[in-house]
Amino acid sequence: MTDKIVILTTVDSEDLALKLASGLVEGRLAACVNVVSSVRSIYRWKDKVCDDKEMILMIKTSAHLFNEVRDFIREQHTYELPEILALPVAAGDEKVLDWIMTSVKGRNP
Repeated sequence: MTDKIVILTTVDSEDLALKLASGLVEGRLAACVNVVSSVRSIYRWKDKVCDDKEMILMIKTSAHLFNEVRDFIREQHTYELPEILALPVAAGDEKVLDWIMTSVKGRNP
């Protein structure tokens, strides 16, 4: 197991996706953010089943930065309750893991 995580969040516009991705990388909260366009999300919200087109962001970072990433997403997001889920990275190429480590510092190093 590593100390790296991938955080997932969804957005409803390319503008918001780029704003979040750029802000996270520029702020050194993420080494990389993949923006995957055109996912279809079927979910329950306020007792209603919804079916929407969204984009998903896959955010590569370190576990110790989860709270900062979460707070940044909450501050910038347009959703009342943005999805913010962290998945552990069990293993990875050592060079990629090192690159993530040297790329992220956080907003308050």
